[in-house]
Amino acid sequence: MKIFNNIIPSSVERKAIRKRNSFAKKFKHDSTRRFPYTSELNQTLGKILGIHNLIVGPWGEPLSLKNSLVLGTIRMGYGHYRPAMAIASAAHSMGITPYWLDILAYEDSTGAKIVHHIEKLYSLGSRLSQKSSLFNKLYWEPLMAEGMKKLAINVEFSYMCELFAPLFKDLPDSIPVIATHAWAALAARKAGKNRVVNMIPDNWPLGLHLTEGALHCVQTPSVYMGYRTLKNMGKKGKALSPIPAREIAMVGHNIDHELVMNIEKDCAARLHRIKLQKPRRFLISIGGAGAQLELTLAIIEHLAPYIKKEAAILFVNCGDHKNVYDSIKKKIDSLALPSANYLEWDNTRAFVAKSLSSDVSGVHLFYSANIFAAVYTTNLLMRASDVLITKPSELAFYPVPKLLIKRVGGHEAWGAIRSAEVGDGTLECESDEHIFQTLELLVSENDLLALYCENIIKQKKIGTYDGAYNVVKLAMKWQGNA
Repeated sequence: MKIFNNIIPSSVERKAIRKRNSFAKKFKHDSTRRFPYTSELNQTLGKILGIHNLIVGPWGEPLSLKNSLVLGTIRMGYGHYRPAMAIASAAHSMGITPYWLDILAYEDSTGAKIVHHIEKLYSLGSRLSQKSSLFNKLYWEPLMAEGMKKLAINVEFSYMCELFAPLFKDLPDSIPVIATHAWAALAARKAGKNRVVNMIPDNWPLGLHLTEGALHCVQTPSVYMGYRTLKNMGKKGKALSPIPAREIAMVGHNIDHELVMNIEKDCAARLHRIKLQKPRRFLISIGGAGAQLELTLAIIEHLAPYIKKEAAILFVNCGDHKNVYDSIKKKIDSLALPSANYLEWDNTRAFVAKSLSSDVSGVHLFYSANIFAAVYTTNLLMRASDVLITKPSELAFYPVPKLLIKRVGGHEAWGAIRSAEVGDGTLECESDEHIFQTLELLVSENDLLALYCENIIKQKKIGTYDGAYNVVKLAMKWQGNA
């Protein structure tokens, strides 16, 4: 077996085959299963982003074979849903229909059962890494940064994704598939699809994310070189055969059309609030794994005096984590902070619309059991916020001033480096002391926030945030290697 002309040891391939066969037996895989898709408008984001869900059965609308694309994604955390929404937004703005294929949506499929199994382990690891520094140092950081880096892991997932292939076989060959997780890209290729685009997350090259025969779209120049050369994905110090130039493209940051088109307006509003000495608006976005709750509570407690004297305002999106929402609400109540809660999608959208043009105060807490609302609430709130407080995951690439707190997994470290070098966010603040110091500077001083706003405007002018548009353009032209 070879990957990009690099020979894989037969022992690695045999191990991958055994694991695939084990999954097939465990989850009673049926390779003849069919998924004849039709579509229906997504009830939450259909009118906003043009998303149509793919449903199995004849009662939906037939798929359009022209000016359409399929978004292959996985609800594993939010880091693959959010880029898919960015692509949907860009496609919708360009008159192209985005069809949504979430592997987990087809719950009785082998693919969904395997992803559920792996997601439980990933979420547990993410949470443990934030509770135990020893576990994080000895296991989680090395696993995320190096354990997923070698070509051997790609062999394992390539065979595993043969079991996902039935989900993609019935898609029309003429419609391009844009995958925001490599497993969706691998599955589409295993299903014989030729027009496959593989969107690469993060800023750290990993063998996990490779899909031979797909077009790899990366967000930054540094990670382009890392993937182009497959740097450090083989034996230590060994240079590997590279990815062919036609199978990789540097596109820029994958950002929603609604955010990109309003960059100047939103940054002008932030600078205007600075000039008028308005309270700083902070947004905390809880990640898809629900990790970092204790740190979030500590940040809220540190901001509490500023909120009470109306020097700061806090938005907290708990996503679809009810336990996180309950814990944060309890903390807010114990601190006697003025607050409002938003549990309905219409109320969330109404509040954001108001906050874009009017003054607000206190703490505003958001939760939704609907995954689309849970993820996209952060996107809406970014426009009304001055500073986004987040780990350096997919949100590190977004055009909003950012306070980047400590990472969850070593693969996220280079997201913070990218943001700091672009100039739209802080360095990674690994310690609570550094986080609180930076918070106080962002509340009381103007220089950092003004600097980030100015740089966001500069980066917009040179196309840094045009990645989603570029991915769509490339996908519509990409014919693969057949």
